[in-house]
Amino acid sequence: MKRSRFSEEQIIAILKEQESGVSVADLCRKHGVSDASIYKWKAKFGGMDVSEARRLRTLEDENAKLKRMLADAMLDNVALKDLPGKEMVTPAAERKAVAHLVEHHAMSERRACKAIGCCRMTVRYRSARPDDCALRERMIAIARERRRFGYRRLHVLLRREGHVVNHKRLFRLYREEKLAVRRRGGRKRAIGTRAPMLVPLRPNERWSLDFVSDQFTDGRRFRILAIVDDCTRENLALVADTSLSGLRVARELDRVIAGRGRPKMIVSDNGSEFTSNAILAWADQARVEWHYIAPGKPMQNGFIESFNGRLRDELLNETLFSSLAQARTALANWRSDYNTERPHSQLGWQTPSVFASTFSPRRLLALRYATSTAPETVASPAQTGSVTAGNELSAG
Repeated sequence: MKRSRFSEEQIIAILKEQESGVSVADLCRKHGVSDASIYKWKAKFGGMDVSEARRLRTLEDENAKLKRMLADAMLDNVALKDLPGKEMVTPAAERKAVAHLVEHHAMSERRACKAIGCCRMTVRYRSARPDDCALRERMIAIARERRRFGYRRLHVLLRREGHVVNHKRLFRLYREEKLAVRRRGGRKRAIGTRAPMLVPLRPNERWSLDFVSDQFTDGRRFRILAIVDDCTRENLALVADTSLSGLRVARELDRVIAGRGRPKMIVSDNGSEFTSNAILAWADQARVEWHYIAPGKPMQNGFIESFNGRLRDELLNETLFSSLAQARTALANWRSDYNTERPHSQLGWQTPSVFASTFSPRRLLALRYATSTAPETVASPAQTGSVTAGNELSAG
């Protein structure tokens, strides 16, 4: 608003002269103003003294300031509603929002920063980080090849290849590339305390057995016999067939024992294949203690259950099988990768094969001597099912 060249004191003094009897025409000639200005001043300041005029001027200034603030707030509100995205929680999002306000709403940088509540130093900051193109490309390639691996296992694989990268930096790159492992629907968990399973101290001290089922593309079903060493977490066998009887299980155990050695104990559930006369006779002849978990308690065989979860998540749910030969080839390749390439979180991110190589013959003898007088390790405390094969045979 254009300011008058007369102050409030001068205007009131001019009006006092008019009230004392000086004509409007003489006042106009004397002060160089028009008669319209005299009448406008009289309508606004008539009957006021200097203090009242100053108070009126202050109120007008405050009113104008409030109007400007309201107009700016309304404009900022309209501009903020036009911002893309939901929330600005990162510096990159704040820079993008400020650039949008400056470009599309003709705001200054200062006003745009004030509108969204960010610091101008954040907007003007330019990152000095390297782009890590080679690391990003390799991370994306491994993530596409191993879709069920998260950033921690990717970090282990990249470190093996010689990439020197911190896990926090890798996680930042992982999020920037919008990589993630899709979570599948979980099952209900039992509530309550559980006794932790005892881990065997040496290889071949305890094996775990279980079956996993899947189907071909034509709807036919097949089963997979999985055998795991609970100490080294090695997968000893993955046997796939449309039918697996107790005799076939005994034959596969003989084949594994011929190449690895006899286990001290085998843990399984109470399936018909594992409780058949063929398995009972085999356990009695091979002098292997067979431990049956309690019915309906798969957590007592947690090592093989965890392995089954990895097998289903990383292979069975990711592959369509058209024939038994294809399934056997895929299982053999995955078993080799699991034992020699895949890092295991419970083994300090080592592979089962590398962890098994740490058990030298001298160490095995020392462990056997140290545990010769100790009680035998059982998979989990169960009141039923833990009987030897000889007892079951004698009981009929």
